[in-house]
Amino acid sequence: MINRLVFENLRHRKVRTGLSALSIGFQVTMILAIVGLSQGMLKDSADRAKGVGADIWVKPPSTSAIQLSSATMPEKMLDAFMLQPHVIRAVGSYTVPLSGLSTLTGIDYQKFTGLSGPFKFVEGGPFQGKFDVIVDRWYQETYHKGVGDTVKALEKEWHVCGVVEPGKLARMFVPLATLQDVMSNPGKVSQALLKLDNPKETFAVISALKVELPEYKIYSVEELVSQFSVENVPGLKAFINVIVGLSIIVGFLVVSLTMYTTVLERTREIGILKALGASPGDIMGILVRETLLLAAGGWFAGILLSFGANWAINHFVRASIQSVITPDWWPIVAAIAVVASLLGALYPGMRAARQDAIEALSYE
Repeated sequence: MINRLVFENLRHRKVRTGLSALSIGFQVTMILAIVGLSQGMLKDSADRAKGVGADIWVKPPSTSAIQLSSATMPEKMLDAFMLQPHVIRAVGSYTVPLSGLSTLTGIDYQKFTGLSGPFKFVEGGPFQGKFDVIVDRWYQETYHKGVGDTVKALEKEWHVCGVVEPGKLARMFVPLATLQDVMSNPGKVSQALLKLDNPKETFAVISALKVELPEYKIYSVEELVSQFSVENVPGLKAFINVIVGLSIIVGFLVVSLTMYTTVLERTREIGILKALGASPGDIMGILVRETLLLAAGGWFAGILLSFGANWAINHFVRASIQSVITPDWWPIVAAIAVVASLLGALYPGMRAARQDAIEALSYE
């Protein structure tokens, strides 16, 4: 009987019920979108690192595995790396940050493709001129730049000579010597990528390199990829926690306002129920059940909206940011939605439970 009353109350107020659930859903979507973005971008970075084909990555001192390395490593060190046992290729790259999250990466085309394998060109081909740029397909789809178009970066006009499939190190490649010249930093690279004749020798080569270069950061590709996590990005976990906290507050306010309005509108109804023998616990139970249904509806709506947000991000701005669906967070956001909603229903529910039946029946 009580369950039927709960459903009828929500069904009778379709617009308010829908808007309340949708408001909770937006908070769920916000959390899932932020988590999906953080995990999606880290996964994309890890995939591009693995796509290079290097067994060992060497970065300059005072850098971490996942941050952009300043170009302070002498390019001549690549020759020294080639003298190490088991090292068959040593390739340098130079990465320069642009606006937002975009970067420009300089490579020696022949050496780089010798390390990672040939690019899979969708259209066009390798560098032909000094200011040529190769972009990947995601960049082309986002910025609508194809072979023959120009890209403005570092106050220079770069001519798109080729479009390649994504998955190797960067989204935009330019000749290494050109980028060094533009940045007035000749003979320097951001990192070195080493290929071994036998990957089983990776640990031994790293140990030897650390003896010779104690200040440099040296990682196997497995160690490098393992660093791409939320915990290793400064401030990211704190940012996610802030978003979760704001979502709880907003969810609390939305449900509190909805339940408070519900109690006011149903004052006479509550008086009738109490006159028929309903206890304060029964009244509280009705409102709690309604709140849980609103939270469940908001949770479901939020998951559906997160699929839409994921599609929009990966369809329109995939070259800049990437998103993934995070099912492991669905139970977490369900708990957040329920807790925020119950907190919001607490005061209105207590107010309704304490109402005097006679006063409630005389309420206009």
